[in-house]
Amino acid sequence: MAWLPPFSSFTSLQLPPRLRPSRTFQMDPPPFSATLTPDGKIYARGAQDDKCIAMQYLEAIRNLKAKAFTPVRTLHFSYVPDEEIGGFDGSAKFVKSKEFEDLNVGFVLDEGQASTGDEFRVFYADRSPWELVIKATGAPGHGSRMYDNGAMENLMKSVEVITKFRESQFDVVKSGEAMNSEVISVNPVYLKAGIPSPTGFVMNVQPSEAEAGFDLRLPPTADPDLIRKRIAEEWAPARRNMTYKIIEKGPIRDYKGHPLMTLTNESNPWWSVFKQAIEAAGGKLSRPEILASTTDARFMRERGIPALGFSPMTNTPILLHDHNEFLKDTVYLRGIEVYESVISSLSTFKGESN
Repeated sequence: MAWLPPFSSFTSLQLPPRLRPSRTFQMDPPPFSATLTPDGKIYARGAQDDKCIAMQYLEAIRNLKAKAFTPVRTLHFSYVPDEEIGGFDGSAKFVKSKEFEDLNVGFVLDEGQASTGDEFRVFYADRSPWELVIKATGAPGHGSRMYDNGAMENLMKSVEVITKFRESQFDVVKSGEAMNSEVISVNPVYLKAGIPSPTGFVMNVQPSEAEAGFDLRLPPTADPDLIRKRIAEEWAPARRNMTYKIIEKGPIRDYKGHPLMTLTNESNPWWSVFKQAIEAAGGKLSRPEILASTTDARFMRERGIPALGFSPMTNTPILLHDHNEFLKDTVYLRGIEVYESVISSLSTFKGESN
């Protein structure tokens, strides 16, 4: 959907709300009923993540049109389907298409997260997700034997090393030296080993193979080559009969080789306009953050397009992908007003021309 100005030689704006397939999380009201309770809570799957934004954009546009507002830049509202599963068949392909090139996008406003305090949160980068699978092999043996270099022994040594690294990163967060999204997170997600039996597993056989999977998240400040080196030399070394596979789920650097980050200082004119729009709406921004997870904004940043992540939710518990997801009606309505200020300010900004 596009909102076209009478004439424009400026780059356009893209605002990509998410209309994603939904899982039915456990909810007291039915998850797709949009139940409004007497205390003003809207219970619905996507109330925070992220169907609220999709509707707030439409309401903000309607209000601006009713006020006879006219943008200077074209606004493109792209309702994309598959960000939740990586965006590889959606935005990742779209940004490489001629159709996207023809949009002449100069700035992107993507999704953010709720804030539990009075200040709005804004995100200038995402962490890059890696899937790591490490596999150990060794001689099988009877459960009563003790010998070196068994598959389970080798795997557990790796798990211990990875756990120590995880603790070192988490300690930085606990001490207040960095936010969770500013460190490298590594979390075990599965273990696979053993000889299956009709009642579970054969308990007196040591397996010849053992495998573990880990979810890694790298902030843009991390050096991916150093992490690859650590994996090869410490986490899954060949000398312990270990092999590994890394699946990098998206870009780490932009087309110039720079980290995927949007500047949040006066050198980026879009940042100044956005910040002033929030303040004009009576809001205040917290310190800009790296998003702990990922959004489609990374594909825009890969092309060198500045992108910020923002969701106008304050004093709200963070319930994305959680049971009983809700958003207060007052927060939702205020968000519409905030988007009116943001959209009008960004779309009339004349500082960046073709």
